[in-house]
Amino acid sequence: MSAMEILSLDTLAARVTPGSLLAIPPDYSGVSMAATRALVARGVKDLRVLCVPTSGVQIDILIGAGLVAELEAAAVTLGELGLAPRFTAAIKAGSLAMRDTTCPAVHAALQASEKGVPFLPLRGLIGSDILAQRGDWKLADNPFATADDPIVFLPAIQPDVALFHVTRADRDGNVWIGRRRELATMAHAAKRSLVTAEEIVDFSLLDDETTAAGVLPGLYVEAVAEAPRGAWPLGLQDLYPADDAELARYAEAARTEAGFRAWLDGFLGRRSAA
Repeated sequence: MSAMEILSLDTLAARVTPGSLLAIPPDYSGVSMAATRALVARGVKDLRVLCVPTSGVQIDILIGAGLVAELEAAAVTLGELGLAPRFTAAIKAGSLAMRDTTCPAVHAALQASEKGVPFLPLRGLIGSDILAQRGDWKLADNPFATADDPIVFLPAIQPDVALFHVTRADRDGNVWIGRRRELATMAHAAKRSLVTAEEIVDFSLLDDETTAAGVLPGLYVEAVAEAPRGAWPLGLQDLYPADDAELARYAEAARTEAGFRAWLDGFLGRRSAA
């Protein structure tokens, strides 16, 4: 593995190439909206996106901007603000290939890659409508059972890129994720991780025994870009809350293509949030 690099935001976004399988976290878990803005500005097309395990405004923007060809997610929603409008429009238009999944299935498939095995078994899917729609999930007998014991085998998912935002990183690529362990699973499973951070510090985040357990080591990080308030309009841990007013403006504007484009123009023109 090559040494971790500290890059500009645009250079980091250039590491996401057309057709990549891109893993992104849920709205509450360190979403890199700064990198999302850079990806839209670059017009990176034909992305295959894995939501780990759900997404909201981030994936809605990527879909509305025409960057997503395929999507695998347990849910896409703006929560209390209702349906994700550009996602909904794309599904209705048939312009997006959708792979329905569940939260446990996403985590199990990533954990298989994390462990270096081709699949993991998972219970709870048998008899569900979703299992009938997923030809890549295999229902088979438990090879260790002495009686009938069907179980579902899920193929490993290895994203090309895991993309997320953190409060801080150091110059060795160690990044603070705190209790957001899904970010660690994403980084362990992916071929490479690209991270934006509120700040890059000059001391090692692993030096303090009391906080080191909340650090993802730089071994799993290819590159970091500094991006103050890089999760806006979403919130980030205890550092700043979501901008509910801006999210509401997005939900209203994105109901129409014209409204979405107008909101997106403003978003692209904003390099950082006040």
